[in-house]
Amino acid sequence: MSSFQIIIGSMLGGTEYVAEACQETLEALGHQVTLHYTPEFSAIAQKDQTWLICTSTHGAGDYPDNIQAFVNDLAQCEQDLIHTKYAVIGIGDTNYDTFCFAAKNIDKLLNSISCNKVLDVKTIDITAVDDPELAAQEWLEINKDRLS
Repeated sequence: MSSFQIIIGSMLGGTEYVAEACQETLEALGHQVTLHYTPEFSAIAQKDQTWLICTSTHGAGDYPDNIQAFVNDLAQCEQDLIHTKYAVIGIGDTNYDTFCFAAKNIDKLLNSISCNKVLDVKTIDITAVDDPELAAQEWLEINKDRLS
C-alpha cells in the first residue's frame, strides 16, 4: 500500500485528535503512517509519499504556530515535489469569515509547487459535526480507492 506523512497544524490540540483518527483509519486500510506534530520540512519524507495535511486556522486566517515554519520552508522549496501526493483536511468554525483558510491556503501552495492532489480539500465545521474525528475517518473510507 501507500506511505502517508500526516502533517498536523494545531493550536489547541483538537486537530491532533483528527490526525490520530486518520492514522488509525489509514493503518486499518494497510497503509504505513507517520505523524508529524511539529512538522519540519526537511525531516518529512517526500518521494513516493502521500502527505495528509490536517490543520486548523488561527486568528485572521493564519496557520497554527506549530506548522508555520513548515509552511515557510515549503513556500521556499526549490525541490521537485512532483512525486509527492497530498490531501488536506481543514478543521474550523463557519461562524468565522476565515473558515478553514489555512487548509485552503496550503492546498493552493502545494498545488503551485507541483504536488499531486489526490482529493479535494475536506473542511469540517466543528459547529455542525458532533465528531470531527469520525467525519475525517468516513471521508478517508469513502475515498480509499483514490488514496492507494
